[in-house]
Amino acid sequence: MPAAVARLITPRALTLSVLIALAVATRLVIHFIPGVIPYNFTPVEALGLFGGAWFADRRSAFMVPLAAMAVSDLIIGLYPLLPLIYACIAGSVLLGFRLRQRRGVLAIATAAVVSSTGFFVITNFGVWASTGMYPHNPAGLLACYVAGLPFYPATLAGTLLWSAILFGGYALLTRRWPTLAAAAPAR
Repeated sequence: MPAAVARLITPRALTLSVLIALAVATRLVIHFIPGVIPYNFTPVEALGLFGGAWFADRRSAFMVPLAAMAVSDLIIGLYPLLPLIYACIAGSVLLGFRLRQRRGVLAIATAAVVSSTGFFVITNFGVWASTGMYPHNPAGLLACYVAGLPFYPATLAGTLLWSAILFGGYALLTRRWPTLAAAAPAR
């Protein structure tokens, strides 16, 4: 095995990869078994927060959740608002960067609420602005947000729960295997 590859395969990298793979697999399960789990109850925003907080390489922090989203979208299907959705995921990674110094429960929960709310506001604005589904006036914008409200609780609950699973699971693993917590310098 080349030395460069061997340096990448560390216990920490493997653990992070497994946590991410589980989150991505869950996103696919949600889409392929309708009605079992609410549609927007996905780990994607939490994955962005987690990647931003824990990946030493900032490029990887963006690449992993966006690549995971892209792979799952190729399976689930593509749609016109994907660039806006990917921008929201990138926003979650940016919020995750702020968690690098403060990884407490309150900081993580606050970031999850901000991320979910930002996703709701931005994507619904995108639907209003880019489709003919609603009149392009304040009443149409309000109608678009009202129509999106039933999806917000699942988005928020999913981001909170998946943040707890990812951050909490990683915290438990690092207690058991302290070498996992040794982070490389952020780039």
